[in-house]
Amino acid sequence: MKVTMIAKEYPPYIYGGAGVHLRYLAQELSKIMDVEVKCFGDQDLTGNPTVKGFKSLGFKSKNDSKFNPVFDTMTTNLSMIADGIDSDVVHTHTWYGHYAGFMAKKLYGIPFIATSHSLEPLRPWKIDQLGRGYQLSTWIEKLGIENADKIVAVSKMMKDDILKYYRIPEERVVVIHNGIDLNKWKQSPMTDSFKKEYGIKDNYILFIGRPTPQKGMEYLIDATDHIDSGIQIVFGAVGADTKEYEDRMKEKVRKKKNIIWINKFLKEEEYLQLYSSAKVFVCPSIYEPFGIINLEAMACKIPVVASAVGGIKEVVVNGETGILVEPANPKQIAEAVNKILKEETFAKKLGENARARVEKYFSWAYIASMTKKMYEGLL
Repeated sequence: MKVTMIAKEYPPYIYGGAGVHLRYLAQELSKIMDVEVKCFGDQDLTGNPTVKGFKSLGFKSKNDSKFNPVFDTMTTNLSMIADGIDSDVVHTHTWYGHYAGFMAKKLYGIPFIATSHSLEPLRPWKIDQLGRGYQLSTWIEKLGIENADKIVAVSKMMKDDILKYYRIPEERVVVIHNGIDLNKWKQSPMTDSFKKEYGIKDNYILFIGRPTPQKGMEYLIDATDHIDSGIQIVFGAVGADTKEYEDRMKEKVRKKKNIIWINKFLKEEEYLQLYSSAKVFVCPSIYEPFGIINLEAMACKIPVVASAVGGIKEVVVNGETGILVEPANPKQIAEAVNKILKEETFAKKLGENARARVEKYFSWAYIASMTKKMYEGLL
């Protein structure tokens, strides 16, 4: 059996959870079947999985530059399937790949699977990035989901949202969670050189994520006024949707004395170091279909404070592996962080429970086996 995976992100160009998901799913599936990845970029790797990057064709709008990301997505998708698909199934990730999946099904009669990592109707702030092109990205997502033979939802919440916004029978939607590489994601002490390079202190709380409204970093910034003094806040935040939002967050950070913002992509081992030495990991998202970042922190035995939204509630168990708070509530974030910082025994218990939960429910081997079984059901 062979699958062609189509998506925007794949190493070395990853800026979000969907790219992380595809990377590990493709690698794990390649142990039990043939895998081909088609993505945006200049990658060109042979073996299993094979990886082929597709560069932008440079199609530009003379009317509104905000249309360009959508035009670029559609033309790149067509490039990906123009020469045919030599696979048994095609599996796309997010609206950035769904147009290619739809076209492959119509042109070549190949079963089409679409994984939803988020839904466009629930991300209205994308208008700031895409302008009226947001209507087109929403249409592409609708086209893909309503024509896919199977839709993978990364959480139960995502399944409910899909059924709410799109006209499809429930039996076509399958819940398969994101996973994590347990051999790679484990505690890794921070080196002195890394601490010195970024000015990181021994006691800090951590945020990892894109600087976008969805990720809610502004609420963590506001919470710092109520977090116990002496604790540093470290942001590993890169990959903004819009410069305007990023600049607004930078201005808020400039008014604080205890925040370090690492505004560049780091190596995986550097992210491991950041997670492993943190006292608390904070995920203040206002919309999060799953949230791989929470798995990464939990695998490193770090207590999590996270918004009680979306798929986060299926990952973080309140009072057992972390503390859940109301979204957009800086005061609750601060109270939860302070509780963990003050109660060392409680914090250690949360960390131990977190690792155990990840090991039990979120291994990529298990997720790959479920995915392969789904493929087989379509053949």
